[in-house]
Amino acid sequence: MIDAHVHFWKYNKTKDAWINDEMKILQHDFLPSDLKPLLEQNNINGIIAVQADQSENETDFLIELSTKNKIIKGIVGWVDLQNRDIENKLSHYSKHNVVKGFRHIVQSEDTGFLLKEALLNGIKCLQKFDFTYDILIYKEQLKEVIEFVNKFPYQKFIIDHCAKPSIKNKNIIEWKPDMKELAKHENVFCKISGLITEAKWNLWTEHDLYPYLDTVFECFGTDRLLFGSDWPVMLLSGNYQKWKSLLEKYMHQFTTEAKRKVFAENAINFYKLHSSINQTFKI
Repeated sequence: MIDAHVHFWKYNKTKDAWINDEMKILQHDFLPSDLKPLLEQNNINGIIAVQADQSENETDFLIELSTKNKIIKGIVGWVDLQNRDIENKLSHYSKHNVVKGFRHIVQSEDTGFLLKEALLNGIKCLQKFDFTYDILIYKEQLKEVIEFVNKFPYQKFIIDHCAKPSIKNKNIIEWKPDMKELAKHENVFCKISGLITEAKWNLWTEHDLYPYLDTVFECFGTDRLLFGSDWPVMLLSGNYQKWKSLLEKYMHQFTTEAKRKVFAENAINFYKLHSSINQTFKI
């Protein structure tokens, strides 16, 4: 099994200012040694470490962690895609096989960010080096994302956290049609992650989440969905076992092949983990 979305950090009050006082549980270090027992308990064989800070130091930090923790099979780092020297930057990171792609925290950007010429030029360079691009947005940004991905039919994209639907407000009406439209692009995948933190923290039930799972399974099918925990952010609203068990219960009636795809094979194929994964699945 592959967890396609985890974060690590050495907590710094200034650097990690996004972790406000409502999130005190996250205001300390989270490193591979903290996650390892949970992975063992849940039969997870590999993880994708995703950037949480927008700096090349963050990418280098994750690369360094991967050299000492073989459970890290891939990294989604950060690089300034608007940099005029972006091709050289990507060439540098392409020398590190563990770096599979990049992400920017678009959810914090103004409307129109994804359509800026400088960013589009950076995205064009990704395909040359076979890098993926994770899209982190709120549901209100979906229409812009649809326009964005339409410009790059051969670039591998993946939507983080199902585009953060407003589960706590049970608002599915605006999000659902945009997700259907986005899923028409066969180069766009979706991570089933981060949903419990979009629900009422620690008060959600499986029935709150099922309509949203129904939608992404209907839209993307089992060929383009990846399981992710969003650890440690998920701790704001639950725990690893509870989230993984919910998804396993939801997929109880699915075929073994479908489960293998969502919990392992899709991540292996999307992030090209074949050389670093022993494909023995426990589903």
